[in-house]
Amino acid sequence: MANPYRALFAVPGARAFIPASFVGRMSMSMLGIGIVLMVTGTGRSYGLAGAVSATCALSWAAFSPFTSRLVDRHGQGRVLVPMVTANAFMIVALIMCAELGAPDWTLFPAAALAGITSPNLSAMIRARWSHLLAGGGPPLHSAYSLESVLDEVVFVCGPMLVSVLATVIYPAAGVLAAGLFTLVGCLALAGQRASEPPARPREQGGGRSVLRLRGMPVVITVFLMLGMVFGSADVGAIAFADEQGRKALSGAVLACFALGSGTAGLWYGTRHWKRSLSARFRIGLGLLTAGLLPLGLIGSLPLLMVMIFFAGLAISPTIIPAYGLVEAMTPERQLTEGLGWSGAAIGVGVALGSSIGGQLIDLSGASASFTFAFAAGLAAVLAGLLGGSRFDNKIKHEFSS
Repeated sequence: MANPYRALFAVPGARAFIPASFVGRMSMSMLGIGIVLMVTGTGRSYGLAGAVSATCALSWAAFSPFTSRLVDRHGQGRVLVPMVTANAFMIVALIMCAELGAPDWTLFPAAALAGITSPNLSAMIRARWSHLLAGGGPPLHSAYSLESVLDEVVFVCGPMLVSVLATVIYPAAGVLAAGLFTLVGCLALAGQRASEPPARPREQGGGRSVLRLRGMPVVITVFLMLGMVFGSADVGAIAFADEQGRKALSGAVLACFALGSGTAGLWYGTRHWKRSLSARFRIGLGLLTAGLLPLGLIGSLPLLMVMIFFAGLAISPTIIPAYGLVEAMTPERQLTEGLGWSGAAIGVGVALGSSIGGQLIDLSGASASFTFAFAAGLAAVLAGLLGGSRFDNKIKHEFSS
């Protein structure tokens, strides 16, 4: 069987935009954790740190569909350059508020502006793949698998890097590094116009909101619940490592979660699937939730790292078909917007999960945050099971071959 990943790198433009998008996405695994480490590193509480991190994530999520719609209408390059330039200034403002002893309330507008100006590169790069492979070539699910694997590599490297920078170098160093990755990667991607999807002005791309498409609310709801799983697991891992006196290893715990997902994602992309997208989606949800159950019962950091790796094995096999469902249900002219809503839902979920998890940690310790992650996973399974028929009947094509 031919290697689909080798074929993807042979697609015109791929060897340039894959590394650029990878660099630009490093911040998505660093900024939220970096804010938590920066704020707690200045002597403030986990509750405040989680709330500031949640503000950044919520602001990004609220504006991500809007900026994704702009990308559909005007093109990736024209939107990315001014956006990431503004983001660099907002990151510096957030660091100054934290490190110069400004009142706690100033952290919230600074974090909000940093989130608003952060681009949704995951949506943009998946839309780029959909455009490039529309005429044939490697299967699209292999491209989505590659992107999920790269996302997980980001989540393996990013948390460890930001944890070391914030705990060994300086509390704000992780946030600063995240901002630099965004700026460099996005500017490099913006210059690659030949491979980006064509702009589709309003007169060509009218129609109802993607949220009104049958089945889309179900998928978005599940993405929201998954975000809550990831957000509460993240702050739970940081707090657990802190409780064990090994706070610098918090990034390594999260890296194990991502490593499990990336390993499964590589395997997933090489398979020729006979099960439907929706069936794979629901099976993945069940396996992920089952893997979360023991995390709140563990009292050893090495054991937690092992168990969270096995829980992570179900992430990519859930997220890849979920993005496939979005691609299958959404008109091409609105694909970046549809993918943007998916990312926004995860962002809202991460914000809620990190905020609620932070409050639970302050009250009852890290195990409470892991228990909440399991509860959010159960809610995702329930939504997928009860609403699955809505997207089963809407899919415009099955792209799993």
